[in-house]
Amino acid sequence: MSYRTAALVVSLAVATTGCQESSTAPHVVSPNTSIAANHSTGNKPNYNLEVFLRPCSGDVAGCLVGGDGFGHVKFRQSGKDNVQRIDLGVRVRHLAPNTQYFLQRAVDTDLNGICTSTSWLTLGLGTALPPQSITTNRKGTGRADLFRIVPNPAGSTFDIYFRIVQAGADQTPDPNKVVLISNCYQYTVR
Repeated sequence: MSYRTAALVVSLAVATTGCQESSTAPHVVSPNTSIAANHSTGNKPNYNLEVFLRPCSGDVAGCLVGGDGFGHVKFRQSGKDNVQRIDLGVRVRHLAPNTQYFLQRAVDTDLNGICTSTSWLTLGLGTALPPQSITTNRKGTGRADLFRIVPNPAGSTFDIYFRIVQAGADQTPDPNKVVLISNCYQYTVR
């Protein structure tokens, strides 16, 4: 095979691969505010997640409509030294400057591919209280390295989704000030 032909074959392979949908892409929010799950592919469970949070819409309870913020949670369970610790690297941007926010999660154990739970847990530094806030700088960007100790045994699988809520006047999470929300993901404890 000539050099030019080999280069063309490689270029076409790269272009074709780049256009394929990722198997970890989250699904779209359904009209009834349930959120379809991002199921793992084949027999390989999702031990780690890349969670993206986007502005919520008016059909989400407590949603502050009109924002253009963005959030990302790097959800990792190493499984080496402490199998029940999940590290949550949280980043937000384009939110209100100099403001406190909190990361919350809700889980469904009914693996039907839809997140409908409204049992929100505010996340922080393990089980320490009060929960750890994410404070934005003057440009509306913030970050926090949080973690959670998961009581579920290895192999437990559930649907999970996240939201970012603004702090109320008392500096605690205000469920009526939801600014960002994720799609639903399926997670398995390592």
